[in-house]
Amino acid sequence: MTADLLASVQQFYGRQMRLSEDGAVDEWAATFTEDAVFEDSTEPEPLRGRDAIRESVRRGVARIAAADLDFRHWFGMVDVEPDADGGVFTRYAALAVVTPRGGTAALLGNADCHDHLVPSPGGWLVRHRAVRFDGT
Repeated sequence: MTADLLASVQQFYGRQMRLSEDGAVDEWAATFTEDAVFEDSTEPEPLRGRDAIRESVRRGVARIAAADLDFRHWFGMVDVEPDADGGVFTRYAALAVVTPRGGTAALLGNADCHDHLVPSPGGWLVRHRAVRFDGT
């Protein structure tokens, strides 16, 4: 793995999470392949396909806005392993933090995440994401 590869993956994650946090649901969903799979250890079944992923996040963003919360992600300890087809497998730790207006930040969850990213003309896309929250 090269420093340029690691930097491109970290830039992708920074942009992707900012889109989510800014409520840019359609743009965020466009960072997934059409046939992407999103596994979340708090849900009984994985989400399959960009449309299902988009609608799930749209509902989450609406709940956060209705509760008047700021919601942030922090990704760290990113490990990147190239695959044979130009993509990468990544593993990283993710923290989710919520802050009510005028309140104190609270840790919503800590997760161990695994992604398969594939190259596209516009940059990386998530083909598969598996998120396992601690305690689940």
